[in-house]
Amino acid sequence: MDSESEARTAAWHEQMAAASRRFDDTEAQRDEVTRLRAVAESDVVDTEEQILARADRLLVTGEVPAQAVIALGRQDPVDSIRSLERVIGFANELQAANFLPRGARAAATVARISLADNGREVPMGTGSMVSPQLLLTNNHVLPSAGAAESVVIDFRAEVGIDNAVNPTVRYRLAPEDFFVTDKHLDYTVVRVAPGSDGVAPGTTFGWNPLIAKPGKIVIGEAMNVVGHPSGRLKEISIRHNRLDLQLDDFLHYASDTEPGNSGSPVFNDQWEIVALHHAGVPKKDEHGRVLRKDGTPWQSGDGDDAIDWIANEGVRVSVLLRDLGSRQFDPAQRVLLDELGLAAIPPRESAMTRPVPAAVSAPESLVGGLRGRSTAFGGRRTVLFLHGRGQQGRDPVELRRNWTAGLNKGLTLAGLSPIDPADVYFPFYGDRLLESMDTREAVDSGPASYESLVAEAAHRAGMPDEGDLPADPEAREIFGGFGAVVLGRLHDQLSWIAARSGLDSALIGAIFKDVAAYLDSERVRKSVLDAVLTDVPTSGELILVSHSLGTVVAMDLLTQLPREVDVRLLVTAGSPLGMDGVYRKLLAGGPNRPERVGAWLNTWYAGDPIAIGCPLSQDWGSDLRDLPVENPKERAHDIAEYLAHAAIAATIGHTLSA
Repeated sequence: MDSESEARTAAWHEQMAAASRRFDDTEAQRDEVTRLRAVAESDVVDTEEQILARADRLLVTGEVPAQAVIALGRQDPVDSIRSLERVIGFANELQAANFLPRGARAAATVARISLADNGREVPMGTGSMVSPQLLLTNNHVLPSAGAAESVVIDFRAEVGIDNAVNPTVRYRLAPEDFFVTDKHLDYTVVRVAPGSDGVAPGTTFGWNPLIAKPGKIVIGEAMNVVGHPSGRLKEISIRHNRLDLQLDDFLHYASDTEPGNSGSPVFNDQWEIVALHHAGVPKKDEHGRVLRKDGTPWQSGDGDDAIDWIANEGVRVSVLLRDLGSRQFDPAQRVLLDELGLAAIPPRESAMTRPVPAAVSAPESLVGGLRGRSTAFGGRRTVLFLHGRGQQGRDPVELRRNWTAGLNKGLTLAGLSPIDPADVYFPFYGDRLLESMDTREAVDSGPASYESLVAEAAHRAGMPDEGDLPADPEAREIFGGFGAVVLGRLHDQLSWIAARSGLDSALIGAIFKDVAAYLDSERVRKSVLDAVLTDVPTSGELILVSHSLGTVVAMDLLTQLPREVDVRLLVTAGSPLGMDGVYRKLLAGGPNRPERVGAWLNTWYAGDPIAIGCPLSQDWGSDLRDLPVENPKERAHDIAEYLAHAAIAATIGHTLSA
């Protein structure tokens, strides 16, 4: 262990020396930033490209109200950089009430990394979840797969709200499944093995999505760092940090961080990761000697916390993602990489546009789905999960387990007993849906239906029509000027929906395309329903839990089930059934509540773009329960998040036990 610790320390000092050289080489650039700040009378300065991208992102994501932008713009022409700097400064200075809960959610994903050997543990750094299964940290913390096998990571290593230390939750890494590292960019991405309950850590503690697009931060904005300095309990450095310089691959910023923060995520004020913290820049004397905080030369025995740090350096997320996306992966690794999402990896590299590799396809015996045990729940009742689109090539066993894990989390919160995944029916039609749509149907079939769905969704999301724009020429100017940058995106309906929801526009478009293909093509509809009907119970009481496109399929399925099936409870989550472009094309011919359904619970999150027609009671009648919930914005449409809410799980649990 001593040799490994020494190697890690040497690697960290090598990164520190490189950061110091970059800091020294950019003195002239920092002086120019100082000059620009004096001229602008603002801390917020950057290139025109960065300022435009940042202002655009803040406006279209709703972080700064358009009215505030218009008011600020009256001080200067709204298309001037000075005015846009004020927009960013406004966002930087005034935080919404959700700043703290959003920060707490982001911090929950952060874990302490320790080297473990023969009962001894040495803190090494920090890591954070960036997908349900992938952890991001530094190369100098985990330089090799062998090093990753020797560590433990602890979540919840922090003081709780009552000032008591929380019990930690420990995981091991699985570098044999996924391990990518780069010394220059000083990053490592590695898979975290599931816990003893078989659940991925991101399912329990969440994850912070990585975003490749620019516009996340500019020079002068505040930055927030969450980590475990010197192996201590989790600490947060907020507000008094500031981005000072953007380099090609790195960011320089002022922050109160210490060596144990290596691998910490660096956030903007919207709690989006902008950098991976990796090294500090020490203060030096005229002889190049590192100085202590008391001004005397530092000695190696003094400890790194004695150094007078004058700046910090982090790896830019966009650069890290570009390097990660350029690599080659086997099919199983690609599945893990795709969990980063389309905002991290360009759509052309994602699973949505690639053939499903045979190596990760479901076994032939599972193509139809998974039949639950007929003896479950006293042999009288059946739980059936009906999934949505985009599941082709996935393992139905894993999908059923993920749904059940979400439901069991909610049941536990509700004080009810969990259920066994093997007791649940899971008819799988993902491959059949893809097979039934040829290339033309998948992209072009029924364009009017697809376009009408997107247009309706954009309208419901508040996208202004031409007649809705301000009549006042000065106010309207906000939609010109830098509106050439902003409204160029806003008039793209999918971009508008994406900006309001946090989901990628390509994903939203794909979901609506598949909904339109199902509704417009009798061949697609029949293929899906046939696949589902081969794996449903033929009698008894049914609890039908559906999601996304699955809620549309569920409505058609209710017209096809045997008379002997008594549907005690219907659950629709993240459903587009509130859109008239959807319910008009159902087999039932409109928003007609199925008579065979006992209770109906519809749940949605306001930020879920597919559920944009909710609540359903306004179209489907009052004889159903609409239950709005709060999902993490980056997982707005995730079924496990919906089922993990205690109120939703309790409805299912109480129906099971009634």
